[in-house]
Amino acid sequence: MKINQIASAVALAVALVGTACANPDTVKLKILAINDFHGQLESPGNFRDASGAFTIPVGGIDYLAGYFADIKSKNRNTAIISAGDLIGATPLISALFHDEPTIEAMNMAGLEINGVGNHEFDNGKDELLRMQYGGCHPTSENSCQGINAGTDYPFSGAKFKFLAANVIEEATGKTLFPAYIVKHYEGVKVGFVGMTLRETPSIVTPTGVAGLRFIDEARATNIAVQQMRRQGVRAIVALIHQGGTVPVQQNAGTINGCTGNLAGSPIRRIVAGLSPAVDIVITGHTHQAYNCRLPNRSGRLIPVTGANSNSRVFTEIDMDIRRDNGAVRSVTANNVVVDRNNPNITPSAEIQEIVDNYKTLAAPLANRVIGSTTAILSRTPNAAGEQVMGNIIADSQLAATRAPELGGAQIAFMNPGGVRADITFTSSTAGEGDGNVTYGEAFTVQPFGNSLIVMTLTGAQIDTLLEQQFTGCANELGATQPFNRILLPSAGFNYSWSATGGACNRVDPASITLDGVPITPTTRYRVTVNSFLASGGDNFTILTRGTDLLGGALDIDALSAHFASHSPIAPVTLNRITRLP
Repeated sequence: MKINQIASAVALAVALVGTACANPDTVKLKILAINDFHGQLESPGNFRDASGAFTIPVGGIDYLAGYFADIKSKNRNTAIISAGDLIGATPLISALFHDEPTIEAMNMAGLEINGVGNHEFDNGKDELLRMQYGGCHPTSENSCQGINAGTDYPFSGAKFKFLAANVIEEATGKTLFPAYIVKHYEGVKVGFVGMTLRETPSIVTPTGVAGLRFIDEARATNIAVQQMRRQGVRAIVALIHQGGTVPVQQNAGTINGCTGNLAGSPIRRIVAGLSPAVDIVITGHTHQAYNCRLPNRSGRLIPVTGANSNSRVFTEIDMDIRRDNGAVRSVTANNVVVDRNNPNITPSAEIQEIVDNYKTLAAPLANRVIGSTTAILSRTPNAAGEQVMGNIIADSQLAATRAPELGGAQIAFMNPGGVRADITFTSSTAGEGDGNVTYGEAFTVQPFGNSLIVMTLTGAQIDTLLEQQFTGCANELGATQPFNRILLPSAGFNYSWSATGGACNRVDPASITLDGVPITPTTRYRVTVNSFLASGGDNFTILTRGTDLLGGALDIDALSAHFASHSPIAPVTLNRITRLP
């Protein structure tokens, strides 16, 4: 062994001994937590520094793994965990291969636990089970590409555990995945319990979660806590795929703040119902970074953290646990930016090689130019909720289904949550040139692979559909829209809504027109939506009552065809929806 290797080994041993023996009465546990990774194997770009004036290149699985490895080398007891949405709504480099690259990369990075999020259910229960237990996709030739990428063949699944304490299989009454896992550190037990978003059935394709029941997060946590307590577990970490928001710009200087104490956020209600035995709550879903202390059921303030999204940030948690009874003496948390310029971090070359291999496999499709644009096509909504990118998608879906043999569509609607990115004007790293649009860029905008469905709705049902967009409007199942979800309509469809109207009374039916002609309650119209919406996603349950359904092309194929036939595409005028006082 070389001298510098010996020195490094000695230093590491000293560091580990020091960590373990700093207080002989306690066990020190380091927890590294992420959430909403969304298959972001490559850097998602830049993050603002603490001043807000400059940017830092951040993220990417190679650097995230480098941070993990660096911290683990200095801490004998380290747990790496995720609070959901590890997969789903992912870039082409992961989605093209059914998110197998993300699972494989996280295996290599040392992830141990993932409390499943709503996006884990995007492709249904069976596909999620395959993510855990392995095997090739039953119909796709893009699955099990490990033989070409340098990973396991066939796909072996996640080496880490999926947890889902509040997802119940109705046929058996058991949880889909384990509710919790108990790990041992120097003889001390630590319990990790994982929950997904209770509202998951309303925001993923309902057929994919058929036969599953999603129960209250706090209730499920408390049941798991009781079971762990009976096993002698006194240190408990909750992973909950629900979160909050802070009314400040997200940058390196604000990620450890808690402005507003997450007021009005769902996570406050959940934490307020938690057993006093829970020591820390790690959250997700809202893509926000915060470091709070919120009151639990007994009024005690406990740490509640969120780590932004897409590998930009992770949470480093220090937990001191008493050796004599396993109770937590103290918990501190700190959100850390995954800074690609950090000279003290060595990115994982092994993982980067795998990512590069998958990128090479995807490149022929990703870099193909499908059209062009004259300017950025933004998904930022105006005051009425209308957006350029969403309108263009709706136009593309109408064009793909307008022909009589393809459905005879007259109107198309696009859900705003399905528009995941802007189309930029500046050339991407593929080098296609300013203004050109690649398939990979279009896929980033629409990564879900939904098919188009044409159905017949009456004018009265269209009016109901528009009302179901707004906060507080309850559908026939009793579910209310938690916030405004303004559907993006195709050209020729117009209406007005009132900002001060009551629940289910925001839209004036007389304002709803198609090609300038008012719709009438009993007239039947052919309407195109994606398969997610058609099955009642985002609480638009009126769409499940559509008749004469006809399936069509994939949404990404419709958008690609639209670029091919209409390029260069200019930003459309936002005049389809009018917001009234």
